[in-house]
Amino acid sequence: MTDILTIILPVFIVMAFGYAAVWGKLFSDDHVDGLMRFTQTFAIPCLLFRAISTLDLGQNFNAPILVSFYTGVVAAFLLGLAAARLLFNRTWEDSVAIAFCCLFSNTLLLGLPITERAYGPDALLGNYAIIALHAPFGYMLGITAMELARARGTALRYLPAKVGRAMFSNALVLGIGAGLIVNLGQIPLPSVFTDAVDLMTRAALPAALFGLGGVLYRYRPEGDMRTILFVCAVSLIVHPVITYTLGTTANLTTDALRSAVVTASVAPGINAYVFANMYGAAKRVAASSVLIGTALSIITTSAWLTILP
Repeated sequence: MTDILTIILPVFIVMAFGYAAVWGKLFSDDHVDGLMRFTQTFAIPCLLFRAISTLDLGQNFNAPILVSFYTGVVAAFLLGLAAARLLFNRTWEDSVAIAFCCLFSNTLLLGLPITERAYGPDALLGNYAIIALHAPFGYMLGITAMELARARGTALRYLPAKVGRAMFSNALVLGIGAGLIVNLGQIPLPSVFTDAVDLMTRAALPAALFGLGGVLYRYRPEGDMRTILFVCAVSLIVHPVITYTLGTTANLTTDALRSAVVTASVAPGINAYVFANMYGAAKRVAASSVLIGTALSIITTSAWLTILP
């Protein structure tokens, strides 16, 4: 257990620094917004671009790891949608936002650093394969469902254009897309350019973790606790259980199983709040789920690291 805490705690301590800095008024909300804008619009897209552009697609984009993880994603979304509507009596718009919280694991800011600290940089190939589809798939599912919920008589022929505009205005999707173009086109990049991109990528995760701590202070829990705990249960327990079960059934390699389960086991990501804020739906549930889920994932992710080979 001590070894596991040694792996996980540094990630959360960096977040705690950000939380304490905002709490102590050493770092303002404007500073947090600027830092998160830098990481999510520039540094993390650079990280994804670099990783995807050099990824061996034939080796790492194998169907079993993607099926294991994304079956859990779809199941989490449908479970969240049904529970929000039928158990918690939320509007359809709120229900879609809550379902998006259930499906969108913090694959970047928690999944990547925890996997790297636990198993080393060479174990991240499966993470990158999952992340390459995570934002496009998650946003496509969430935006499509939300636009359907909001349509109310609007012609469905306008739906694909709305979904496309929303997806391709997302910097993470653009970074992934650019990386795929370079990879599939086998486009050579000058070393001076890749060195500059590498400088950006080294700042991505620590800066984003610090900024995430500041964001979590801003959106502290303010009610809806039953719904929030339900979101945390789906995200932290149901999703990794499905992924682990399917992954072991499919005889995933040890590295692939680790990447898939650790990525599935982490808390809802800040994109859950971004999505809720974008549509003005269930914002309190989304923000508080990120905060409480992140705290609880110290326990649940530690448990999964103990279970995994």
